[in-house]
Order: sequence, then structure tokens, then C-alpha cells
Amino acid sequence: VPLMNSLYELLAALPAQLQPHVDSQEDLTFLWDMFGEKSLHSLVKIHEKLHYYEKQSPVPILHGAAALADDLAEELQNKPLSSEIGELLKLLSKPNVKALLSVHDTVAQKNYDPVLPAMPDDIDDEEDSVKIIRLVKNREPLGATIKKDEQTGAIVVARVMRGGAAHRSGLIHVGDELREVNGIPVEDKRPEEIIQILAQSQGAITFKIIPSIKEETPSKEGKMFLRALFDYDPNEDKAIPCKEAGLSFKRGDILQIMSQDDATWWQAKHEGDANPRAGLIPSKHFQERRLALKRPEILVQPLKISNRKSSGFRRSFRLSRKDKKTNKSMYECKKSNQYDTADVPTYEEVTPYRRQINEKYRLVVLVGPVGVGLNELKRKLLISDTQHYGVTVPHTTRARRSQESDGVEYIFISKHLFETDVQNNKFIEYGEYKNNYYGTSIDSVRSVLAKNKVCLLDVQPHTVKHLRTLEFKPYVIFIKPPSIERLRETRKNAKIISSRDDQGAAKPFTEEDFQEMIKSAQIMESQYGHLFDKIIINDDLTMAFNELKTTFDKLETETHWIPVSWLHS
Repeated sequence: VPLMNSLYELLAALPAQLQPHVDSQEDLTFLWDMFGEKSLHSLVKIHEKLHYYEKQSPVPILHGAAALADDLAEELQNKPLSSEIGELLKLLSKPNVKALLSVHDTVAQKNYDPVLPAMPDDIDDEEDSVKIIRLVKNREPLGATIKKDEQTGAIVVARVMRGGAAHRSGLIHVGDELREVNGIPVEDKRPEEIIQILAQSQGAITFKIIPSIKEETPSKEGKMFLRALFDYDPNEDKAIPCKEAGLSFKRGDILQIMSQDDATWWQAKHEGDANPRAGLIPSKHFQERRLALKRPEILVQPLKISNRKSSGFRRSFRLSRKDKKTNKSMYECKKSNQYDTADVPTYEEVTPYRRQINEKYRLVVLVGPVGVGLNELKRKLLISDTQHYGVTVPHTTRARRSQESDGVEYIFISKHLFETDVQNNKFIEYGEYKNNYYGTSIDSVRSVLAKNKVCLLDVQPHTVKHLRTLEFKPYVIFIKPPSIERLRETRKNAKIISSRDDQGAAKPFTEEDFQEMIKSAQIMESQYGHLFDKIIINDDLTMAFNELKTTFDKLETETHWIPVSWLHS
């Protein structure tokens, strides 16, 4: 269809434009009749006029057209009667013209509020002012909770759920005293009985309410977003004041906080949810307190860590259980074992983030148990695009072998320098094996990122939280094993190397290795799962690699949520 000046012209030309594409004469006749219909043309013309004037942002020429018409009619009555005057007087006296002029004035004056009668003079100051509210209830709940005031015994509104029917009406507020529901007095009733009356009511519900004197302070609702770090089901929460009002969520969900007026129960909804009604969730402080009572001490179980050889690529310097002497993260010696509520995963405030073209890539941290195939996945990524992906070069204090080059397999440094760097927290992770140190430094990560590459780093999960800074903006991927049955099936011909020594023989997986892998993965997920951005099950290596590749593409192009704390770190 050629570009037309207006919708009206387009409409008029449409049947002729469509003619070559219409098979039967009957269809063509129908199109001509439909698009040639006079009333449709009139509507389109009106639409175009309105659209044109809307763009001009018109202001009313006068605000009192109705009064002006009355004055004109009065003046015309005194004139000698001609046919034109008679016709105009007849027009001005028509009810629909009068109504049109009245609407014009109302719109021009923006005077839409109803006119209320004057207050009577004989009001008793001591008497409570009662408000009668009539709400039409459909299938959704009312969106308000009630409680009995312990001092007065009155039934009062405890909270109003943001976005619910009561909140949208703007007529019911926290602290309002409820006197009657559908004509039934509620003074002598328990809150449960009143809820029952409300649940059984259909259609319009009438409330008699004594309004609260307390002024509501305007809140900055809806501006805060949190990532949930635990699963929550209100039906299993004995403490929640109203199970039906609760909001269930899973770990990793993004919640929009609608109200924090109550210190114990916040109101939230799932980010992007079109339903405006909020639900109750436990507040951060309340949830932390509950978890503290459940587990007064956090026990960090040692994880089996190992090293697997990948030909042509540097190996992770993890140590197997039998080889391990020390393996530490950069902050471990500073941390006390005492319980700290900051370590209790509840919620984390987040903000949207999208990588800009000139920015460094986000650090990608891969974690997973021994033998899960983490190094194989990393190797496939590196091979897929050596210009785009990079790995860190570890430091060691052992002697350089003849086929090795400094800065390629390892960065070779003295024991004294290594220990100095440990003291200065230069290492993300380090370990000791056969009287030699091995470690990954923070600078080695910076070096990869400075080359405009994605740095692939695999570390123990307990070190992840120390990398969570604005500089690195880490995206943490947990490589998880499939079921033990699938492990037996898929890994029967695979081998594992669990020693740093080059003479360490590759041995087939044993049943103990499988059991250890599953157990280790469970411990990692239960203790550190709240730090994982993505979980990939490595059942089939090709499928896991494709999922990993898709994740990387999205990470570089799409908007993700990152902790607000990174912006202030």
C-alpha cells in the first residue's frame, strides 16, 4: 500500500489496492460496501480531527459556553422573530445541545468533582464520624487484614494490601475501626468470624467504618527490588497473619517491594507481574531472626576438592582429599567462626544492569564438585573462541620444568614472595602440595579482563562472596551432576586425575567417586546456592556446553539484576 497522507485516504483507496488479491466478486463487493460505508468515513474523519487537535494541545477558548448560550437566547427573545432566529432559539432550547454545552464547560474548567451538600451546623464534636463504604467484590479477596485492639476490643484494619481491591478503592485505611459488615454488627465477633462473613459475601459489600485519625505518610512504594535467596511457601508458615494473603516464591525470584510499613511482614509482588495486588512476605529482619533460631551456628563442611588434567590447558590447582594439606581463600584467616546474620541468606537488594559496549566483560565463575566435567566444559569454551574467552595463569613456587615457559603454564615465583602476597590478600585461592604453593591471584583475573576477554575462573564456592564487587560483577554458574544412575551410565568409560603430580595416573571413576560427587554437590548447593546465578546439569556434555554458550550470549547482551551493594563497594 503506498504511503498516504491520512487514514481517511488510506481507507478510501484500500478496496482498489486489495482487488488483485481477492478471488470472488462476492468478497470484493463486501469490501467495497464495508470500506465505503458513510458512517465509517465520518468516524475516521472525526478521529483525524481529534488526533490533529490533540497534537496541537488546544486550550478552551471560553469556560462558560452554557451561560453564554442562555444570554444569547434571552437577547434573541426581544428581537423581531425571523425564521433564522426561530431556528436558533429552537436549537438552543434542545436538551441534548444544553447537555453538550454543559459537558464542554465541565471539561474546560476541569471541574469533575461531585458537589457535596453543606455540613450541618448541629454536629456534636464528641460523636464519631461514621463512613459508609460500598465495595463491589468479585472473586478476588478484599486485600485487607483485621485484628482486635487489645485495649478497646474494637475490630480495626491491621494492613491494606498494596494493589488489592481495598487499596485501589482508596476508601479503607490502616487503623480504621470496623463497626458493621452488610448490616451485621461486628463488635462482639472474633476476627475469624468476620473473615468468614466477608468470604461468603458476593457482589457488593457495605462497611460501616469509623475512620482512623492517623495520617498516612506517603511511602516510596514499588521502587525497591529484591532477589529472594530462599524458597518460601506461606501455606507452611505458621507465623503469617493470613495464609491467603501470602506470596510464595522460589530462590532467585525478583520481588518488587510494595510496602515496608510493617517491620515483620512486607508486601511484595513478583517483578513484571501484571496483577497489581501485593502479597505478604517475611521481612528481612524477621526471616534472619527465624533462621538464627533454627541454626545458631553455621557449620562449614569441608568439600572434597581435586585436580583434573586437561591436555594442552592449565589445570585447576584443587587438591584431592588424600593430597590436601592447605587450601585457603584470601579472607579465610580473617573470618571468625561465630554466627553472623549477614551470612544468613534472606533477600538481596538488586538493580537492573546491562553491559555497555566499552565496558569490561563480567567475570564468569564456574563452581562444581570433582569429576562433574567443569574443566571439560571450560576447555570446550576456550576452543570455541580463543579470542573471546581466557583463563588465569596460576602462580607456583615449584621449580620450572624444561618444557614449561614462565607465564604460560604457571607464573613461577619464590616461596618468600608467595607468602608475602598471601599476607597482602593478593590471592583469591591458594593451596600447598609437596612443600610447594599453588594459587590464583586477583591480578591474574584483571590481566585477562584487561585483554577484553571473558575470564573463566573456577574456584571453591566459599571464595565466591569475596569476588562479588563492582570491579568483577561475577556471574556464578554451578555445574551440577545428574542423578547417580545417569553418572554410572555416562561416566563408565571416563577417567579422573586427582593429583597435581604429572605422574598421577588417570583412573576410572569408582562408585565412591560418584557418591562423593553427588554429596559434594548437595553441600555446595545448600550452603552456597544463594550465590549461584545459573545452574547447569552436566548430563550430556554437548547439551550442557550449548546451554553454557547461550547463557554467555545472554549475559553479554541482555539486562540482568545485580546487587545494589556492588555499586557502593
